Amino acid sequence: MLSPLDYFFGLFSLDIGIDLGTAYTLVSVRGKGIVINEPSFVALEKRSRAVQEVGARAKEMWSKNPKDILIVRPLRDGVISEYEITAKMLDYLIRKAHEQTWVPIPRPRVVVGIPSGVTEVEKRAVIEATLDAGAREAHLVEEPVAAAIGAGLPVLETRGSMIVDIGGGTTEVALFSLGGIVISRSIRMAGDEMDEDIVQYMRNKHNLLIGEPTAEKAKIAIASAYPLPQEQTFEMKGRNLTTGLPDSVEVSSVEIREAISGSVNIIIDTIKDALDDTPPEWVADLMESGIAICGGAGQLKGLAERVQQEVNIRAWVAEDAMTCVARGAGRILEDYNNLRRLLVGPERGSTSGGGGAGRQY
Repeated sequence: MLSPLDYFFGLFSLDIGIDLGTAYTLVSVRGKGIVINEPSFVALEKRSRAVQEVGARAKEMWSKNPKDILIVRPLRDGVISEYEITAKMLDYLIRKAHEQTWVPIPRPRVVVGIPSGVTEVEKRAVIEATLDAGAREAHLVEEPVAAAIGAGLPVLETRGSMIVDIGGGTTEVALFSLGGIVISRSIRMAGDEMDEDIVQYMRNKHNLLIGEPTAEKAKIAIASAYPLPQEQTFEMKGRNLTTGLPDSVEVSSVEIREAISGSVNIIIDTIKDALDDTPPEWVADLMESGIAICGGAGQLKGLAERVQQEVNIRAWVAEDAMTCVARGAGRILEDYNNLRRLLVGPERGSTSGGGGAGRQY
């Protein structure tokens, strides 16, 4: 139960939608849109485990590997791997979202996006961490549902629509009709795996040891899933594994496309697998509406063209693709009475019913 003081602060706290991602965590505030987009990194003092930095500052420290600081990514494959640190990160983000308000102790209502394939234990961990971070209510929505709403897909209509959400840790493919997921696929393969592909490629092909931050920069700069109109290059800096000395190698976008091809192929195969199970009447709908692609790694150059070539259905990247899940979660809060049925409870596949999914203090 809320204390009278918490209840009072709750009346003036914000409604918040959160995309709790492996690579980035985004926060949407009802009526304001996206207010926070921070890397999902936390810097801790090694001895005391006290939080030093959260988000972008922590990620900057990660690339430098400081001696007395432990850099933690508290989410792996879209789920919580470090519970206490995740709760601390959420507390930081909730307080940051309330910086422009007068509320000294935020007690917001929160909707958090989760991968569609998570277990009951993983669902409960997200709810508990959100409540421990100060939320007065914690609700869950499956990420493909939130992404589809954020991308503007007609998920409540009878005609079918499909979303492909590629984040840092997971790729979600879902077909919607009448507010429900008809077919879904969830794989723990996404942007982080592409970064690792690039690290391994540079080690094996160029004998150069690079870090994940460098691989991520190369991915964003020149990686593609389809031949580019004009191929590009990127200078990789790292350590030569033969001499042990600093070295640099200029690589082309063709090489990076080759490096990540295995991961891209798995994502394409997952989309094909979902389409194989799609009834013909919904395939006809998709032939008209196309397949929407969102998520941070969904912005990979040429991905829409590659998907379209492989499945013979028009594919398009949603506007502001990285923020679709957070915006969709926020949209549910804006139209809570009509969209609350899209929330899921701790029991697999359960809906909110009359009281809403998740848990309240």
